[in-house]
Amino acid sequence: MARLRDRYIQEVVPALIRAFDYRNVMQVPRLHKVVVNIGVGEATQNAKALDAAVKDLAAVSGQKPVVTKAKKSVAAFKVREGNPIGATVTLRGMRMYHFLDKLFNVALPRHRDFQGASTKSFDGRGNYTLGLREQLVFPEIEYDKIDKVRGMEISIVTTARTDEEARRLLQLLGMPFKG
Repeated sequence: MARLRDRYIQEVVPALIRAFDYRNVMQVPRLHKVVVNIGVGEATQNAKALDAAVKDLAAVSGQKPVVTKAKKSVAAFKVREGNPIGATVTLRGMRMYHFLDKLFNVALPRHRDFQGASTKSFDGRGNYTLGLREQLVFPEIEYDKIDKVRGMEISIVTTARTDEEARRLLQLLGMPFKG
């Protein structure tokens, strides 16, 4: 069983019940899913760039990514509708807990000049999005085998109703926020 899930059940749930006066354990916010996304803009000119991004995302997440395609044609970016432009993976259950544990305890501390995650990246409905500038912070990615440094976007979807509840949930799970 995942360390983070055990921590959620044993420590986080009782702390959130005390903090927000929930009457029922089912009211306590929980993690719903984690979506990891890599946009590969140069995929229109270089097909191998997309393959490399898919391989990196599979190594980081432990799950096969889905190639995303453009919904609209944009002449300025030389993108046609239906062109592959990125890769995304949705993690739920134990894979989600393993990924977040690795993110909080291994990847973010390895980030250069990391001061803590911003508390302003909540969407107003209890979901949090974090952008990383390079995939090298994950231990599965070998520096010598990458073709280009790519960023990724990590969205953490919770069942929290407010940003305050979601922030407290992530904080108790171990997310290193600023301040």
